[in-house]
This record gives sequence, structure tokens and C-alpha cells, in this order.
Amino acid sequence: MELDVEPVARESTAGIIARQLRAAITTGSLAPGAQLGEAELANQFQVSRGPLREAMQRLVQEGLLRSEPHRGLFVVDLEPEDVYDLYAARTAIESAAAIRVIRTDPRPVGELWTAHERMTSAADREDPAAVSDADLEFHERLVALSGSKRLARMMRTLMVETRMCLTALQRTYADVRERVTEHGAIIEAIAAGDERLATALLERHMEDAVRRLAPGTSLFASRSEG
Repeated sequence: MELDVEPVARESTAGIIARQLRAAITTGSLAPGAQLGEAELANQFQVSRGPLREAMQRLVQEGLLRSEPHRGLFVVDLEPEDVYDLYAARTAIESAAAIRVIRTDPRPVGELWTAHERMTSAADREDPAAVSDADLEFHERLVALSGSKRLARMMRTLMVETRMCLTALQRTYADVRERVTEHGAIIEAIAAGDERLATALLERHMEDAVRRLAPGTSLFASRSEG
């Protein structure tokens, strides 16, 4: 079958710039609220302002940058409502994934233990960034193990904001091993086939993140209480 399509092009200059800026935002190199200077960035990337503006517009559309009239472009700050929405969505997706794994075959949790081992190793090295990498890997693998293409697709749309939150969370733990313990308990519940415990632990895990990132906000208390 012959399709009427255009040849696949190599990544454009704007695409490369957008990817690097996206990585800088999600890892915290470009902090929330930071203003992006067009002339300075064009000089750093050694490009004209055309592809730079195109790249930054992409990130505006993705919600990573905000445009303020007469002021310029700024890295977004995740407000308490944004944090609430993100973790409410993740709770629904990951709880559904955990239940599906338990009801089909909980044995593949070896993949989750692999991510957990990386998290443990990073914690032992006192490397918060690597802990966050393994944390993200854990949650991505959990959803992937469900075998649900739709859950995986929904999860992918939340990854950039999740990465931003994990970077911010690094500063809230006196001991990053707390994160390791939480994830280990979730794996054990899934491996044991305990749906109620697994979902309860996931909810507790998400609730803890929300309270750390947005004090006074809760996923499960009534909104009037928050």
C-alpha cells in the first residue's frame, strides 16, 4: 500500500532547542518563575532568534512557559491547584494500573524492584537527582506493566509536570530513604495481590507529595477543609 506522505525530516533546530530548554525546566536548571532572556539564550545556543522563538512558543503551548505582555517569557510556577490536579490524575491512573497488574499477573513486579534498587543505590550515594530519576522510572513502569495503552498514554502527558514536582520534592525530605521505603511497600502490596493495600499506599504516597508541595492542600480531604 502506497501512502501519500512526506519523508520524515531530521529534528529541526527549533526542536533541538525546545528539547534542551524542556530538560532544563524539568530538572530545575531553569527555576520556576525564571525569565528567559531572548538575546542571552540566542547567544548561548549560537542561533538566530527565529528558531529560538519557535522553540519557546512550543513550550508555551506545552504549558512550561508563560507569556506576560510587555514583560516576556517565564518558566511556569506550579500553583497548588496545578499540583492537586496533577496528583489527582496520577492517583487515578496508577491505582487503576496497580489493580490491573494484580488481577492479571503480579509476578512482573521484578521490573519495579529494579527501579527500587536504583532508587536505593542513589539514596545510599546521597544523590537526590538520581533518586528522582528512579522514582519516575518506577511510576512509568507500574503503568506500563498494566498493559493498558490508554493508561500509558495518559501517564505520558503528565511526565513533564511530574518531573518538575520531583525536582521540587528533593528539597522537602530530610532523608531521601523515606521515598525508597514508600515505594518498596507499594511493590510488596502488589506482589501480595492486595488491591486495597496497594491502592491505599499509592493514595498515601500521592497525598504526601501534595502536602509537601502545596501545604494546606489535600487530595482526599474536602476542598473546604483545604
